[in-house]
Amino acid sequence: MTKAQNVLGGELETCCTSPMTGYYRDGKCSTGAGDFGVHVVCAKVTAEFLEYTKAQGNDLSAPGANFPGLKPGDCWCLCASRWQEALDVGVAPLVNLAATHASALEHVDLEDLKQHSI
Repeated sequence: MTKAQNVLGGELETCCTSPMTGYYRDGKCSTGAGDFGVHVVCAKVTAEFLEYTKAQGNDLSAPGANFPGLKPGDCWCLCASRWQEALDVGVAPLVNLAATHASALEHVDLEDLKQHSI
């Protein structure tokens, strides 16, 4: 089995374990066939981003089943398309490139990610 790669071409690093993130809740922004949201962008969320995504119908600040709810400063594996939408309206959170899965490049531009890197 090959190791997942990040957007820089290296091995995918851990995004966050507190709170435990990732589609597979393993701390990494890994993806697979069932991940229809493509949760591959490792981002450090901001209050502005949380407000934006709540207005879009996805309240990431509210706790739920197996989900603690996020607060500004938490890192989380975001849907690539939602990160792009946030970028388009000027509220994209910063990104950890080493922990962002290479498949993010199918949805977002590497230069945009680099301009928003931690």
